[in-house]
Amino acid sequence: MTSFNYNLNNMIEIKDLTKYYGEACVLDIPALTIRKGDSIGLVGNNGAGKTTLFSLILDLIRPTTGEISVNDVHVQRDGRWKEFTSAFIDESFLIDYLTAEEYFYFVGELRGVRNLDVDALLANYSDFFNDEILGKKKYLRDLSKGNQKKVGIVATFIGNPELIILDEPFANLDPSSQFRLKKIILDLSTTGAHTILVSSHDLSHTVDVSNRIIALNKGVVVKDSVTSAETLQELEAFFAI
Repeated sequence: MTSFNYNLNNMIEIKDLTKYYGEACVLDIPALTIRKGDSIGLVGNNGAGKTTLFSLILDLIRPTTGEISVNDVHVQRDGRWKEFTSAFIDESFLIDYLTAEEYFYFVGELRGVRNLDVDALLANYSDFFNDEILGKKKYLRDLSKGNQKKVGIVATFIGNPELIILDEPFANLDPSSQFRLKKIILDLSTTGAHTILVSSHDLSHTVDVSNRIIALNKGVVVKDSVTSAETLQELEAFFAI
């Protein structure tokens, strides 16, 4: 197995990573490095391995072989990566018997953020919430899928994490909310204080919010390049085959 040669400018380093279910290999990445401050767009068809990769980075599942280091912390051996990492994969990350406010405060407590500071952060996303989430006294389970997603996404920003991972954040959102979310991600990425990983089936939105695109096909990285004016056209041509 290849050993890590850690670089302080790197947020994520992956070496010899595979994930098998029985004899089926769903992910095979010999090496992949993501630098601090990168805004990564992860694209691929269903079953390409996008959610599997995120789940491995978050230690939700264990690799068959290989290792992942996040900010020089080996994910499978040391839990300190949780101190600077935040993610929303799907609605299972929510606590459906809480209201949105209760959930935000709960996340804030976990990350050492006072309720007043949580409120101040939430005020920045009033347009994104569109007056449909806060103050409604609804349990999360009673919100629409889109509004549940909004809660999960904004909760990842609490505590100013260095690494933010969002799996299919544009799904279930109406067009206005998609464009607002795109601006939110762009604003976060321009600070340089966050490394952001976004997966999406929407190639256009993904290209717009990313400075680097990684394409997966059947668990293998088939494209890894800096975003350019030609990137969307190249991706559309690749997935049209």
